[in-house]
Amino acid sequence: MVGVDEAGVWAAELESVFACVAGRFSRVDLRWRMRDYVRGLPAPVGRKNGWQLAEYAGHRGPAGFQHLLNGATWDVDALRDDVQHYVAEQLGFPEGVLVVDDTGSIKKGTASAGVQRQYSVTAGRTENCQIGVFAAYASPNGRALVDRELYLPKSWTGETDRCRAAGVPENRGFATKGELARAMILRALAWPLPIAWVTGDCAYGQEWRMRRTLEEAGVGYVLAVPKSQQLPAPFARIDQAIAQAPQEAWERMSCGDGAKGPRLYDWAAARLPAIDVFDGDAPTHERWMLARRSLARPDEIAYYMAYAPNGTMVSDLVRVAGSRWAIEECFQTAKNECGLDQYEGRRYPGWYRHITLAMLAHAFLAALAARTTEKGAAETTPPAPPPHRGRGPATPGRSPSPPRAPQRPHRTRPELVSLAQTAPGRRPALPLQKKNQLRQRFLTGVLAAQWSPAAT
Repeated sequence: MVGVDEAGVWAAELESVFACVAGRFSRVDLRWRMRDYVRGLPAPVGRKNGWQLAEYAGHRGPAGFQHLLNGATWDVDALRDDVQHYVAEQLGFPEGVLVVDDTGSIKKGTASAGVQRQYSVTAGRTENCQIGVFAAYASPNGRALVDRELYLPKSWTGETDRCRAAGVPENRGFATKGELARAMILRALAWPLPIAWVTGDCAYGQEWRMRRTLEEAGVGYVLAVPKSQQLPAPFARIDQAIAQAPQEAWERMSCGDGAKGPRLYDWAAARLPAIDVFDGDAPTHERWMLARRSLARPDEIAYYMAYAPNGTMVSDLVRVAGSRWAIEECFQTAKNECGLDQYEGRRYPGWYRHITLAMLAHAFLAALAARTTEKGAAETTPPAPPPHRGRGPATPGRSPSPPRAPQRPHRTRPELVSLAQTAPGRRPALPLQKKNQLRQRFLTGVLAAQWSPAAT
C-alpha cells in the first residue's frame, strides 16, 4: 500500500505533468477528462478500457473518454512533443540512447486501423493484430517511450474507402517499418532529447538509408543486421568475415544487467576502412562490425554494424548494443501498468491519442522511479568519518582538522582487454601485447588483405 508521503509525491509529480500538457487542450472540460484519463492509466484498474477508467474516475459512463479519444479537437502530435520535453528534463543524459522497435496488439475483426494477420514479435507468431513502431529513450537515469507510429500494411493503404471509414488521413500512404522509424529518429534529433546513439534490431539495422541518415547527422549507432549483411565493397558478408576471427579475438563482456544479473556474451569487433566519398580526408567517426556469441549456444551469433566517434572503445559499443533491451522493458511496463495495448477503439485518431496518453503516463512512472532511485542512493550513502581518528586524544586548544575528502581516481578510458575474462579452458591467458597483435591481425590480416593488389 502506498504511504502518505509516497502518495503526496505521486500527486505532486502528476500535477506537474498535467501542467506541462494542459495548454494542448483549449477547453476546460477536455483538460479535466484528460487528467482523469491519465490518472487512471497507471492506477490499479483491472483493464484500462473506457468503462473501467470511467468507473475509477467516478464518471457515469465512458462517453466522455470516448469523445476525448475520437471526437474532440486537440493536437496529439503536440502532446507527443511535450512527452519528449518531459523525458528530456527528467531522464536526459549526454550519452542517451534512442531505441527503435515494434510491438503488436492482438485485435479481433477487420475494422481496427491497420489490423490484419501479420507476424507479431510480441506473440512470436502470425496473429490478427495491429503493429506499432516505437522509439524509446534510455539513459542511466531511466527509460521511457517517446514516439510512436501505427504501421499500415498495403492491404490498408490500397483501399481508400476502408481507410476513410477508420479515420486514416488521406495523405497517409504506405511506409515500411524502417521508414516510420527513420521519421521518428529525425523528429527526436530535432527536439531537446540529448541523443548520442541509436540502436535497434536487424529489421531496422538493415535499412541502409537509416544508417546513412545517422552518419550524416553525426550520431553514433549500433544496429543489429542479418548475417547476410554485406560489408563495404569489396568485403564479404558479415558472417563470413566474423567466421575468420581467431578465437583470441573474442572477449567476454557484459552488455548490461538483466533480470538474472549481468548479460554476459563473447564479443568480437573490428574497424572497417573509411569510405572516402562519405568520410572525407579527416573522418571524425569510424565504422565497425561487431558480433555477439552466446555462451550456452556458441553457434548462435548476432551481428551488428556500428558507427562511432574516433577513439570509441569496444566496451562502449557493447553497452549501446545492450541498451536495445530497454525498449522491451518499456513495452512490458507500459502494457502492464499503463494499458498501452488495451485500447478498444477502432479508429486511427483514437489509436494515436490513447497511445500518446499512455506514453505520458509511462513517462510519469519513469520519472518517479528515477527520483526514488536517486533518493535511495542518497539515503544509503555512508556517513562521513569522525573528525579525529588518531590513537591519542586531540591536541588541547586546537580544533581537530577535518578529514580530507578521498581523492576521486582520474577516469581514463580502460584498455580494451581490461574488460576481458579468460575463457574456460587449459590455454593460458595471453599477455596484453599479444592480444593486441591478434586483434590487429583480425583487422589487417583478414580484412585489409583483401584490399591488397594481389587480392584484386
